[in-house]
Amino acid sequence: MTKIAPKPGIMDIALYEGGKSAIDGVANVVKLSSNENPFGPPEVAREAIRRASHELHRYPSTDHAALRAAIAEVHNLDADRIICGVGSDEIIHFLCQAYTQKNDEVIHTEHGFAMYRISAKVAGAKPVQVPEKERVTDVDAILAACTKKTKLVFLANPNNPTGTMVGLAEIERLAEGLPPQAILVLDGAYAEYVEGYDGGAKLVEMRENVVMTRTFSKIHGLGGLRVGWAYAPKPIIDVLNRVRGPFNLSNVALAAAEAAIRDREYVEKSRAENTRLRTWLAEALMEHGVPSDTSTANFVLARLSSPEEAEACDAYLQKQGLIVRRVSGYGLPSALRISVGDEPACRRVAHCIGLFKAGER
Repeated sequence: MTKIAPKPGIMDIALYEGGKSAIDGVANVVKLSSNENPFGPPEVAREAIRRASHELHRYPSTDHAALRAAIAEVHNLDADRIICGVGSDEIIHFLCQAYTQKNDEVIHTEHGFAMYRISAKVAGAKPVQVPEKERVTDVDAILAACTKKTKLVFLANPNNPTGTMVGLAEIERLAEGLPPQAILVLDGAYAEYVEGYDGGAKLVEMRENVVMTRTFSKIHGLGGLRVGWAYAPKPIIDVLNRVRGPFNLSNVALAAAEAAIRDREYVEKSRAENTRLRTWLAEALMEHGVPSDTSTANFVLARLSSPEEAEACDAYLQKQGLIVRRVSGYGLPSALRISVGDEPACRRVAHCIGLFKAGER
């Protein structure tokens, strides 16, 4: 009999489930389940990929210097305090690997991103779930949950899947109130969708206990290439680089991300269109009796009357070729997360939900 077995706790980890992209028996589906930019990547990124394809036989940069310099230039940051990863997910994983071990605690909010829990468990740490207040981060609840074992506090702002966010003053109060051994990780995957919001970058420069993560998967339209980055105090960057693989990002990914980050016009256009269509979609759903919290991201959290109604609505939408996201695993069984697509997609999903609510199923 084999004695091969993973370390304790690994098999207790629930597998991460991404948004569906296909429906059996249905062609030409509209995918609104993964919060992707409906316009895709900018043309400059596509051209960068074509150029990079001629260097596929070469190993990529180990220090990501060109991409880090581009990020620093665009966001007015210190390139030496930037690290790049395979999506911001990998950087979350680095943080858990480097700063937690058995019996340590990792705090996340009750509707927070699933990878916080998964990465904590992989490292052997204990995830600690903290309640939110009507789907909004409760700083007092987080501070009350902190102990001498707390090593990391993950806070997505804007949050996924709720779309809500808290102000800079509350984030500063949280960072100030953490125990001395703890790091506050501000997950800014959706930060670019908030006009004038720096994702917490200035707070990183003011303090020694704050890390900001960002991604190219959302507004930059590069989800398929998996590129993320973080901004942190230099001592933390030095630690994370010791657990980062030397060739974690490909030539193609590096080239596309560098081109995308410099295309500010495309970012502005994507943000403006998202704001317009997000507002329209939320108002259209409300007219059909489906409320949602004020979202600051590229999706809305449509709240149905019960888990049963949410399940039935999801099934009806799938029959119409529309894929949205069930969020029962995030403690929201009566809700559906709907990505903001292009205008035809937004109008179509709102129309179909209206038909569902009217009983035309």
